[in-house]
Amino acid sequence: MNKDSAILQGAFVLADKLCLPSTLSSIQKADWDRVGHPVLETLREICGNGEAGTHLTTEESWIKKLICVLWLKLLCKEDGEDREMAWRENPFFYLQSGLPKINHVVLFEVVKSLAAARTFSSLLLHLPLSQTCTEIEKLVQHVKSTPETEDDVQLFLDVWWEMWKSRVEDKKLDDIETIFAKQLACLNSTSSGLSPNAAKRLKLDDVATSLPTTDVLHRLLGALKDLKGHISSQDLCLQALSISLDALYTCFLIDQEVILPPKERVQILSKIASIKEKNDEKLDSKLLKEAQRDLRASYTPSTFRPVTMTLCEALNIVTELAQSWESRGLLKMSDGCKPSISAFKLEQSANRVLTALPGATAGLETEWTKLQRLLDSLSFPAVDTTPEVHARVAAVIINHGLDNYRDIAALFASEESWAAGEEHWIECVEKNQAAFRQHGALRKLSSTLMSKLQSESMDVNHCRKLMKVIADIFSALPLNDKNQALADMVTLSSRGFFGSSIPPSVTKMFEQELNMAFNCIIQGGGASSAGATQQNLNTAVSLVARVAYQNPEAALRSCCHSAVFNKDAFTLMARILRQLPGLRGRERGAEAEGNDDGSHSGLLCGCLHEMIKAKSLSAGEKMQLLKFVELLMKPERVEEEDGPSFLPPREVVNTFVLPSLSPVGGRALDIELTLQFLDSALSVEFHQPDLAHHWVLECSPFPLLYVLAQLLDQTLRVWEQSPEDAAIQWSMETKELLVKVLKTLGTVVGAEVAAAPSSWSRALFWLYNKTEELDWTVRFYLKPVWREHFKNEVPSSLLAVCDLPEQEWCGLDLSAYGQGTGLLAWMECCAISDSLQSTMMSSLSVDRGQLDHVIMFSKGLLVALTQTLPCCSLSEWTRLWSVLRELINTGCLHVPFSLEYVEYLPLLDLKGFSCELRQSVFMLRVFQLLCGSSCSHWLSADGWAHVGRLYSHAVREMMKMVRVKLPLPTPGSVAFPKTPASRESNPSSSPKMPQVYEKDDKDTQNSSLLIQDSQMEEEMVPSQEVLFVLSQLFCHVQHVQVMIPGGQCEPLFLSSLEILSHYEAIMAAFPDSSSPLESANTRRFFTTITDNLENLEMKAVLQQKISQLVSLAT
Repeated sequence: MNKDSAILQGAFVLADKLCLPSTLSSIQKADWDRVGHPVLETLREICGNGEAGTHLTTEESWIKKLICVLWLKLLCKEDGEDREMAWRENPFFYLQSGLPKINHVVLFEVVKSLAAARTFSSLLLHLPLSQTCTEIEKLVQHVKSTPETEDDVQLFLDVWWEMWKSRVEDKKLDDIETIFAKQLACLNSTSSGLSPNAAKRLKLDDVATSLPTTDVLHRLLGALKDLKGHISSQDLCLQALSISLDALYTCFLIDQEVILPPKERVQILSKIASIKEKNDEKLDSKLLKEAQRDLRASYTPSTFRPVTMTLCEALNIVTELAQSWESRGLLKMSDGCKPSISAFKLEQSANRVLTALPGATAGLETEWTKLQRLLDSLSFPAVDTTPEVHARVAAVIINHGLDNYRDIAALFASEESWAAGEEHWIECVEKNQAAFRQHGALRKLSSTLMSKLQSESMDVNHCRKLMKVIADIFSALPLNDKNQALADMVTLSSRGFFGSSIPPSVTKMFEQELNMAFNCIIQGGGASSAGATQQNLNTAVSLVARVAYQNPEAALRSCCHSAVFNKDAFTLMARILRQLPGLRGRERGAEAEGNDDGSHSGLLCGCLHEMIKAKSLSAGEKMQLLKFVELLMKPERVEEEDGPSFLPPREVVNTFVLPSLSPVGGRALDIELTLQFLDSALSVEFHQPDLAHHWVLECSPFPLLYVLAQLLDQTLRVWEQSPEDAAIQWSMETKELLVKVLKTLGTVVGAEVAAAPSSWSRALFWLYNKTEELDWTVRFYLKPVWREHFKNEVPSSLLAVCDLPEQEWCGLDLSAYGQGTGLLAWMECCAISDSLQSTMMSSLSVDRGQLDHVIMFSKGLLVALTQTLPCCSLSEWTRLWSVLRELINTGCLHVPFSLEYVEYLPLLDLKGFSCELRQSVFMLRVFQLLCGSSCSHWLSADGWAHVGRLYSHAVREMMKMVRVKLPLPTPGSVAFPKTPASRESNPSSSPKMPQVYEKDDKDTQNSSLLIQDSQMEEEMVPSQEVLFVLSQLFCHVQHVQVMIPGGQCEPLFLSSLEILSHYEAIMAAFPDSSSPLESANTRRFFTTITDNLENLEMKAVLQQKISQLVSLAT
């Protein structure tokens, strides 16, 4: 026990002596004023220099300790205490045991003198409910005892209301309360055990009557009813009625806490603060914290729920109290009287009850009407507040983190009238940024800033400071909250804070931050996606998000510019944006999407579109643009499922494709880029089962299909127009892309049509009828759309060369397809698709047993291919090339092989290369016809370059087959085999043994077997045949290159080099395949062939390559 405790014990001993001839254990209330002053004076001295509690001030700590000790001393006397246990477990044992015996008068008077009703109530809540009622009863008896003063009634009301405000579950216990609760538990466990004899003397009837009631409200209202006559001041009367109404409201009229809107809460607190400031009380956190406790207690269901009391009884008691005080004039407030806290609280209490009672008083109309009349008759002085007071109250709550400070922060951010005092308002926001790190508060702060920026009386410095604070708050949010905030900002204004005319100083500050952010990202190695670590990516995302919140459009524009014009930066920019889906804005509802007319364009697409229109893009920049868009269209993976993409494919099509293909919109983009956008969008996998249909159906699919079909129709006559007259500069690569897009789109739309054919029948007929004016082949590209709804319509001449079922095919009388054009139509069908090619091949009518039929067919096919070749894309030509090969192999196509480039036919087995030689000769015949006088005017320079590319592709295909039949050996165990120098000059000579790298085996039998196997392998190596085939291919290619107008077809030049390179490789791999004489003859012959080339550079390169064809034979 310390010194202060001993002094306090001495003060109580002195007080006990002052009671003589009585003692503190039997003191009456009237004697306390005479004997209590030593205790109070000693406590004041101790509080001035005593020790502080853990969580309390020195005064609060000592007051709580004293009340705890006094109360425990009384409870120990009543319940009996095990002193042997107490001195070990009770920290207050020595202080408690050193005090003289006391009664409840001492406890209550100490509580009243020290204004410690809150401490008393907090300790009272630790008692069992029955014991709580007992202690309340003792307090009531003390208040009613002589002398009866209003201070005693005030103590009763304070204890009552503090019981309502003090919730054990709502606060952390301090050390003193913990000791009190622990000692109570010990006392209750000791007193609960009765002796056996005592138990026998108890009767059951006595048990029921001896147990006290646990209805706290009943006790309190009953006590107030008894004390109503002791209340003579208006202020105390208003308090009593307010508390009783709040008890009625929280016990009977609500089942859960009523959450007040933040604005209403601030208004109530501001009125309380305004009243108290007029009474010279300072507006601080302590004042508002207590006001918030009052407010919370008034709107939270009481823990002391009625047990025996009914609503009717409670209404009657409260009505009786109100009537009594009204009759005495205590409820009448004179006009112009000064507002008081008691009057304001009663006004609030009355309003709550009047609002809630009508719904809870069924069957109690009489009682309710009486109380309603009384409460309605009350008039209260008005309490005026100003926005400045509201702002100060909110600022104090936010600064000190009081109850609901985050909701108040959101309100603080949105009230423009509070922001009139800009300096203090911004200072509060800046100081308490953590309170505003919620997307609601941030949105309201941003709206307030926008209003300030649009105001004529704008303070530029304040706006700049606030913009920086808002950006700092946003930057501290987690990524999910950032995206919510970005979505709000995009919805609010696509240009963020810069949606209106902004002073240059503010704009300049943002532009500097924007440029610095993207310079840091690009210069920080972010352009290389492989080198961008996750940390670098997170930093980049934060930088972009910060500037995007201030101006989404400017940030996206910078992202697009970096992605397109900074080499390889598109990957990083796409990764950044994919982590910021909030920049897409809020998702539109299903109804809005259903009514979409295709004009909706997202912010990102708008930025990209403006950039493309403003500057002509190079091929590399277009490639980066396309890859950037493709990455953004990929669906996000969310919990192993595909989520929405940052850039919906539908939006890309509506922004970049439909306007460019529209006949009235003009062509904003070149046709190739437009088709690449469409191809990229259609390539995105569609896995959204929650959607009723594919997104393509929102992009005017049938008009789009028709426009694409029109474009395809134009490509079929691509060489008929001069480049100057053509509206679109077509290339065959663009045609290839167009066909791919048309087929993909047709497949998607066809699947939707098949799922609901009745819904799309009119659209199908519309499309079918519109395509009637186009080339007949176009409808085959649209076959995936209407599937089996319509027959296949082809020129009638095709039916003459094919056996096609009438149920599926019908003929058209077309002027361009007269008699003898069946094979032309047949070739065009073979080029369209693999399935149609298969159908054409299986239905072809050629009697291979009739030589004249085969010859006529071969001649017709030659003419048909000559007409078809120039308009073929690479994929179409690949199909026709396979058709030629199959026709040759099946004997349908007869191609006689002539010795145009050899003086005599060597003794070689060319049967294995028959197909390649015939294909090469056939192509030579095609070009002889195509380059002849009757056809040479068909094609422009671009057209000749195109057919040259197709022919070079065919040459590569033939070379591929040659390589398959004689692969070049790789270094291994067996050396390159030697082949007889010439089967013609020395037919009887035996092939030479191949040289072997491996050591000779001592086993003669194994050696002979190895030699025999090698000889057989050597005899089967067709190296001389391959050289002969290569020489023929080279001559054919050179012949065609010379025939083509201009003679400068680079693909054919490269094909010639490839043939020569392979010729050289064969000679090196198989040295005896050509003798020195034969190689010399070959060089002279090849040189003579190339002399016909007009291009001197190509001729020089080829002849230099020819000079290297030297035989390695020994």
